[in-house]
Amino acid sequence: MIKAIINDVHQGNPLSEENALVLYEKAPLHQILQAAHEYRLRVNPNSEVTYLVDRNINYTNVCTINCQFCSFYRPPGHDETYTQEINEISDRVTELEQIGGSRILMQGGVNPSLGMSYYLDLLKQLREKHPSIDLDCFSPIEIEGIAEVTSLSTLEVLEELQRAGMHGLPGGGAEMLVDGVRMDISPKKGHPDNWLRVMEEAQSLGLITSATNVFGFGESLEDRIEHMRRIRELQASSLQNHQIGFTSFIAWPVQLETNTYGKRNKGRNRIELGAGASEYLRHIAIARLYLHNIPHIQASWPTMGLDVAQMALLAGADDIGSTMMEENVVSASGTDKTQSTEHELQKAIIRAGFKPRKRNSRYELLKTTIVEDSTFPCKIPLQ
Repeated sequence: MIKAIINDVHQGNPLSEENALVLYEKAPLHQILQAAHEYRLRVNPNSEVTYLVDRNINYTNVCTINCQFCSFYRPPGHDETYTQEINEISDRVTELEQIGGSRILMQGGVNPSLGMSYYLDLLKQLREKHPSIDLDCFSPIEIEGIAEVTSLSTLEVLEELQRAGMHGLPGGGAEMLVDGVRMDISPKKGHPDNWLRVMEEAQSLGLITSATNVFGFGESLEDRIEHMRRIRELQASSLQNHQIGFTSFIAWPVQLETNTYGKRNKGRNRIELGAGASEYLRHIAIARLYLHNIPHIQASWPTMGLDVAQMALLAGADDIGSTMMEENVVSASGTDKTQSTEHELQKAIIRAGFKPRKRNSRYELLKTTIVEDSTFPCKIPLQ
């Protein structure tokens, strides 16, 4: 049965939810990883793996949403809150330009003290001072927060931000698009339909978007497939109606070391919550086989490490993410390594047997200079 399901997918038929669950539950790990890698080579038929030189900027840690798995946020009035000034953010972007970066990913919390003028002035000044840098900013819940403060619709907020210079809306905050799971881990984010609606509005404006997935909250495998189903359905709708959709799907397991959710479930963490390497690789493989209409699957090295990310490149992923240069959200939950140099990403890609290619956030290939390193155990593939 497993072989028949895989053969059906390779013949170009979309994987059903029922068959995705069968593969998730019953397929031997080596078989599902091989099937996903072969499918990846059909979607992206080359020996290249892409990466992005960028910087994460977390402009404020003030947030009223209080997600239980987040160790980064601070409630309004807390002694450790901050909101960065525009000049401080611009200085960080200048540092990115100096290493040949092409994009900032700028996200923060839902900060009710920031009005529309803060966001518009920030984007306008960054666009004026740094015209070569793509500004992929905020998340659906931040857009909802701005809409509430300004009494605008979320679509109107997106239109204003786009006019000011915003290039894309990253897909942060999706976690699990399953109502029961979402109500347990982040009830103030509301129904999954809110996230999907804001992302569809962004796509209707031509903004660059990505889809994300945090798993390991104790949800069922059916819940994980349901999350992917909702992503796949929105992708199909947006491609048909707007001729643009998600560029990629990015999944990683929840980090539980230092947050409320981890402490609340202490004792279960190592058995039921989070995900180890084999479960993560299986999840990536299922995503590649199921999300047939999303062109790129990204490996998550900040949460899993570069070694496991290398394995993900043989399990359906064709992109290894970005250098990040700065990261404060995932690291606050206990992850040790949240920055990589371009050299480190190239090295990981080559050791996995692929050719590194630098890209921008639109997945357009850029000039790539391979860093020579005598410690590489193999040459860059020629095909």
